[in-house]
Amino acid sequence: MDPRFVTRKMHAFLDYPVALSLIVLPFVLQLGSSNPLALWLAVGTGVAAFALTLLTDHELGVFRVLPYSLHVAVDLAVGVLFVLAPSILSLTGIDAWYYWANGAAVLFVVSLHKPEPQASYA
Repeated sequence: MDPRFVTRKMHAFLDYPVALSLIVLPFVLQLGSSNPLALWLAVGTGVAAFALTLLTDHELGVFRVLPYSLHVAVDLAVGVLFVLAPSILSLTGIDAWYYWANGAAVLFVVSLHKPEPQASYA
């Protein structure tokens, strides 16, 4: 039995709230005490994630010019970056925990991504 259950539609419904939380929560949590980039990396990633969602070819994409597979690959890269950010940027305290938690959450969701069926050209 395959435990991957996150469908394209489920992922689409998660994208906008996650992007908005990446923009708002860093201010609410007052990130940046160990490095100002702790605040702006999250905000910049949130803005980019919102734009990516608008452009992705999935149920809630507005312009649908980017393939969903590219979107998932970008999510994977962001998850890895977020897990590594505390070491790269010398983050401590809430700054580090914010990135570790978000990175782990993104990687977890990506790992549960249910592959799309491949079209057959016979």
